[in-house]
Amino acid sequence: MRHHARGSDPVVDSVGTSVYRFPTDAPEGDGTLAWDSTTVVVAQVRSGGTTGLGYTYGAAATAQVVEEQLAGIVTGGCALDVPGANEAMSRAVRNAGRPGLVAGAISAVDIALWDLKARLLQVPLIGLLGASGAEVPVYGSGGFTTYDDLRQDRQLRIWVAEQGIPRVKIKIGESWGTAEQRDRRRIALARRSVGDHTELYVDANGAYTRKQAIRLGPHLDAHGVTWFEEPVSSDDRAGLAQVRAGVAAEVTAGEYGYTLPYFWHLLEAGAVDCLQADATRCGGLTGWLRTAALAEAAGLQISGHCAPHVHAHAAASVPNLRHLEWFHDHVRIENLLFSGALDPAGGTVRPGEDRSPGHGLTLRADRADPYRIA
Repeated sequence: MRHHARGSDPVVDSVGTSVYRFPTDAPEGDGTLAWDSTTVVVAQVRSGGTTGLGYTYGAAATAQVVEEQLAGIVTGGCALDVPGANEAMSRAVRNAGRPGLVAGAISAVDIALWDLKARLLQVPLIGLLGASGAEVPVYGSGGFTTYDDLRQDRQLRIWVAEQGIPRVKIKIGESWGTAEQRDRRRIALARRSVGDHTELYVDANGAYTRKQAIRLGPHLDAHGVTWFEEPVSSDDRAGLAQVRAGVAAEVTAGEYGYTLPYFWHLLEAGAVDCLQADATRCGGLTGWLRTAALAEAAGLQISGHCAPHVHAHAAASVPNLRHLEWFHDHVRIENLLFSGALDPAGGTVRPGEDRSPGHGLTLRADRADPYRIA
């Protein structure tokens, strides 16, 4: 299935990729993984003299998927028909396997196509999608389990005291939940760092057992923690629902959703209080907006996971937005890699405020080239 251009419709002329790897500024880890670099796969979609830009965070092999599985599907199609291109890509990868790395590739191209469409129409992406609000709340996210007390404190104070962000998150569940006492101490230290009036969130990345997560509940309450992300594996929908029933903090998950049915199953199981979705994994902005509609139908809000500059315009267009994750790694990379980055001062960003077309990001080759690996 291909989506064909008609008459004078602008046509997608080419699809290209580039891959960049950025070392972290310190060793990083969460409850179930540690890393020392982050890889960004950039997709660029061209129509005439206009280029749309998209990207995903994942394995470098994602670029090969774009070039071998998707570029031929998108090239020659109508540059304005983004949902059609998304559906064509999704159908084309049936035998390659939709979730995981392939979904990241589809997401990067979809994001680039939305950016291209808005640029062809010479409007900000929020102008194309329509705004539900001008401001998008963000929360500072980092607080890695590999940080010592001083580094955690410094990061939290920068967000709260210097940037005025009134909500922050740290990682817990260290070493698959085997360092629970240190988790408890770090939660207490985080509350001390941010004061009484800042929202405090924690993310276990699926490290705990069900009962362990429930036992942690009173400690979270004692320190005013209101957001408990992935207390158990996000694949354990019954476990998420059990923890949700057993703690006062809101239970959240969804960042590893690659398809719309995945999110439906989370909602159907009563597994979350707020649904998370990542546009760089769930089929781009097309998939993210559909997921937001699912959440709204279930009476829940949606939160954008990581890659804040990808999500900002779409986030401003949905009425049930909770916030975006202002993730330390991705913010650092996106500020380096692109011009047009947003300012989170005061705890919100305002996508499209400068009236730049598309999502407003432009690849800075002079800065990016030293990190390019493909």
